[in-house]
Amino acid sequence: MATKYVFVSGGVTSSLGKGIISASLAKLLQARGLRVTIQKFDPYINVDPGTLNPYEHGECYVTEDGAETDLDLGHYERFLNVYTSRANNVTTGKIYESVIKKEREGAYLGKTVQVIPHITDEIKRRMMLLGKTGNYDVVITEIGGTVGDIESLPFVEAVRQLQWELPDEDCAVIHLTLVPFLSAAKELKTKPTQHSVRMLQQNGLQPDVIVCRTEHHLTPEIRRKVALFCNIKPHEVIESIDAKSIYQVPLAMVEEKLDEIIIRKLQLKAAKQPDLKEWSKFLDKLFHPKHEVNIALVGKYVELQDAYKSILESLIHGGAANECKVNVHSVHSEHITPQNVVEKLSGMNGILVAPGFGERGIEGKITAVRYAREQRIPFFGICLGMQMAVVEFARHILGYADAMTTEINQNTPHPVIDLMEDQKRLTTKGGTMRLGAYKCTLEKNTLAYKIYGQQEISERHRHRYEMNSDYLPRLQSHGMVATGRNPETGLVEIIEIPGHPFFIGVQFHPELKSTVENPHPVFVHFVKAALKHSKQQAAGVTINSI
Repeated sequence: MATKYVFVSGGVTSSLGKGIISASLAKLLQARGLRVTIQKFDPYINVDPGTLNPYEHGECYVTEDGAETDLDLGHYERFLNVYTSRANNVTTGKIYESVIKKEREGAYLGKTVQVIPHITDEIKRRMMLLGKTGNYDVVITEIGGTVGDIESLPFVEAVRQLQWELPDEDCAVIHLTLVPFLSAAKELKTKPTQHSVRMLQQNGLQPDVIVCRTEHHLTPEIRRKVALFCNIKPHEVIESIDAKSIYQVPLAMVEEKLDEIIIRKLQLKAAKQPDLKEWSKFLDKLFHPKHEVNIALVGKYVELQDAYKSILESLIHGGAANECKVNVHSVHSEHITPQNVVEKLSGMNGILVAPGFGERGIEGKITAVRYAREQRIPFFGICLGMQMAVVEFARHILGYADAMTTEINQNTPHPVIDLMEDQKRLTTKGGTMRLGAYKCTLEKNTLAYKIYGQQEISERHRHRYEMNSDYLPRLQSHGMVATGRNPETGLVEIIEIPGHPFFIGVQFHPELKSTVENPHPVFVHFVKAALKHSKQQAAGVTINSI
């Protein structure tokens, strides 16, 4: 069977949820026995989002092979439980970089290099790349941005050409749009959808399915109206109503028969019904928790939820595994001081100090770590969060009051966190960090070993700085131990404080590998520890502070 291609575009406004619709459709096709992958084409000129501030574009998601990618790839992996790669995320920057390199090498000798055909040909080549591996029955391609954006035009044109070049049964186009509800008129309005589809049609693309984001149910009359003016059948107008959780969307799409429409259009041979038993079990645990905990997420980008998207989703996975509702309290590290830390963090059953870069909010993270350590509250530090745990311990236990990472203070007399040796020779920023999956060996009879249940693990990284091993003997002699290390370089990957109820810091990013089907064990055990703390509080048990 030839690989089939589904393209998902968006109109009216951004942030409608193209990634969730793409991931939901992929999940349903996978649950019918098909091999599916999803790729994201982003219209920005950055080669990748690695140098973007999280306020600009949300978190930067890192794949196993070390690609810095769009956060939607996180949704793809969480839904499908299948790894993506650098081939699954393509930007305008990558396209132009490739074409210009070819031009400099003489590949287009004698030709004027133009958007059409050279840029669009390169886009089409990338769109077909995963399909030509023979590993997938269906490749779903999400087109970033909104139809009508200048920067999206080459991508839309490339899809138009593919829709013309491929057999009808090998290509489907889904357009996600908005049907707003005007409270004053008390009615849904289809005009934005009509304009959006008309703009798509003006660019030569005819959608096979229109998915309508809405706050209220679509009436049969509205479906017929959208179908009439957008040149599709009423049953091809799909309702995507607001849901309590993104994980409900696949079930909603089953009700709307989105997967059936695509299977019929692409003439796919698949199981009659998707097998969603495990997915439904997860949702049952998610919506019917037996317990509840409060966890503080201490970070510097907390105003934007997408900045810590993978962490928030991993806490949901870890909560469901414990049949526990996790109430996440976002606390801006810049606003935490020694004077107000009790006010900010009291009542928390767990404290997670998030990753990040730069000086802003650093002292607040250190203060939060100290509070968790001294009050014996379950603590989890990720990347910079782990590094700040080392700085805090060096300051308040070893007595190095001016201990710091050289990322912030290059002249600190106690650089307990320092730039990795192989990073000192680099001059460019993009794509040059320690990225992707690396092995880690765990010490037996430790919290880390208990969590993972095995000695050899592999986790994804994104950092330039590491724990300075020169300070390790003194740290360990005072109670902070390194329990996970890279077997080749000796790099400290995990630190713990054994006398603490739950205190762990990891240099890697475990949130990047947590999925619905396989919640990450560190998050599962962190929520479990927070639940134990909550029960002790409820029982009036005094947890001795250090």
